[in-house]
Amino acid sequence: MSTPILNGPRWAFARLHRTTLWGAAAVLVLGAAITGFLRWAAWAYPEQECRQGPCDTFLGFSSADDLLYMSMGHASTGLLLVPLLIGAFVAGPLVGRELETGLHQLAWTQSVSPARWLASKLTTAAALAVTATLVLMALFRFGSANLLDARGGMLWSDRGVYEATGPVLVAYALLAVAVGAVVGLLVRRTLLALSVSGLLTGAVLWIAGSVRWDYFPTRTATGTSPQGDWWVGVMPADTFVVGRGVTNAAGERFDQGECSPKPLTGFSCPSDNKITNWYTDYHPKSHFWYVQLIETGIVLALTAAAVYAAFRLLRRRTA
Repeated sequence: MSTPILNGPRWAFARLHRTTLWGAAAVLVLGAAITGFLRWAAWAYPEQECRQGPCDTFLGFSSADDLLYMSMGHASTGLLLVPLLIGAFVAGPLVGRELETGLHQLAWTQSVSPARWLASKLTTAAALAVTATLVLMALFRFGSANLLDARGGMLWSDRGVYEATGPVLVAYALLAVAVGAVVGLLVRRTLLALSVSGLLTGAVLWIAGSVRWDYFPTRTATGTSPQGDWWVGVMPADTFVVGRGVTNAAGERFDQGECSPKPLTGFSCPSDNKITNWYTDYHPKSHFWYVQLIETGIVLALTAAAVYAAFRLLRRRTA
């Protein structure tokens, strides 16, 4: 006779948190329905060229395309909240509440060791987190098909869009599970653990988003400024510009607005402010996967460290 997938601690997990699991499933189904409707509406009600008189509107928007575009923009930002919610759930209801109410002691007396108790929670939560994240990412890719990089507001380098279109969001979901476990074991209070885990996961996301474009070297485009004034050549639409300015004859970089015709207070400007060239530091779209893989590796390393810390902490608490 085959052994059921949900047995022992995993069955207890599903039973105890069935309301949350059903709620998460309902959210995924609702998201799929809304995304499907928006894609259908964009196909059925294309944008019109209004040369005479006002255009017909779709639910208050000029076209269904505009509604789809706005919705996908909000969805890309909302996906950044997924790791925060995962970490808060693991730290609070999953680990913190059991330690706070003493339910863990009941599990440990049922031939379940503390290590197995924690391992079952981590593996189950990780499997559910990865599944939910992948489904949400697939819905976003379906909804934003032909929209990414097509207009000025949804570029591959934008926060939210960047995370939702690569493996790094899955890595952050796993990190949230590990961080939630550590915080839950440390704090042992449901609401406090929930809040601390959300803040820590959000801080990691914010810091990573601030430094990720330093992981891989940029390319630099340069050109002459024949008029001796600020002028920058046209860059391809899919490039991500991280810095631009001008240089003098010695190759020293400076900003025209800060250094000429008279240096502004607080800025370090070269003695020669005569502009000879312009420069632009940028990432082409081909750098997307390099940065994604580097960041994913870093996040997974942090996840492994957090899992190790969780088991070490549990061992000390139960020694």
